[in-house]
Amino acid sequence: MFKFIAVGDVHADWAGLWAALRAASCVTPGGLPTPPVQAGVYQVVLLGDLVHPKNERDYARLIGTARFDPGDPDHLARAARAQVTQLERLRAYQLAAPHAVHVLLGNHDDAVLNLTHLLGTGSGLVHVEFDPDHGGVPLPGHLRAWMQTFPRELRVGSVHFAHVSPLPAHTHYDDFFYADAGAKRWFRDTPDYVRMAGLSFGVYGHTQLGGGILLDEASGFAMIDALADREYLELLLDPARPQPLQGVRALPF
Repeated sequence: MFKFIAVGDVHADWAGLWAALRAASCVTPGGLPTPPVQAGVYQVVLLGDLVHPKNERDYARLIGTARFDPGDPDHLARAARAQVTQLERLRAYQLAAPHAVHVLLGNHDDAVLNLTHLLGTGSGLVHVEFDPDHGGVPLPGHLRAWMQTFPRELRVGSVHFAHVSPLPAHTHYDDFFYADAGAKRWFRDTPDYVRMAGLSFGVYGHTQLGGGILLDEASGFAMIDALADREYLELLLDPARPQPLQGVRALPF
């Protein structure tokens, strides 16, 4: 039996991420994996989108200013530096227990690695702090190499973790992905996708619903882009059983 601690999209909410890991007894005061994580009894899964704060307010908080100006190269450089500092910290944490700390590739992480899609928000904010062609700075090479190792999904028996959905097409962040409105609606329009994929349970992010984690045990999935709501998901899994999921709950912190 293993305890899985799953955290949804980070989007540079580093205070929230570390607070969740502390609440779950997964990180020491020194920023390293705790003994249960080192032993593999606790398994940490981050669903990706480490980078890019979600709005101007979060960018301003990140760089310690009253207002964030995406057209100011200094603001972009400061936003990049602040994220690099925390990515370094997370990299050290993950590399200290790679058998037990899993970081999945989100579409925002992919956009920073490949620079093929310019991502933004409904308010018009564009995420360019890591795009030199738009006034940003390049992601450091060692962080790029680390992020390129992120898997697109994780399977534990018939339990599935991915950034968006159980659909294989939703693990590739190309033009087809960004043209597919279903990536944001599948769990409402076709929640039976999880069972159709032969899965007993799925854990996904990408879509912030507000009000915390959506746990749909009848359809067999949880939508956990809820770090801003200060919740994470805890699962008890026994991979040796035909139905690995022995328990699941959303926990506040």
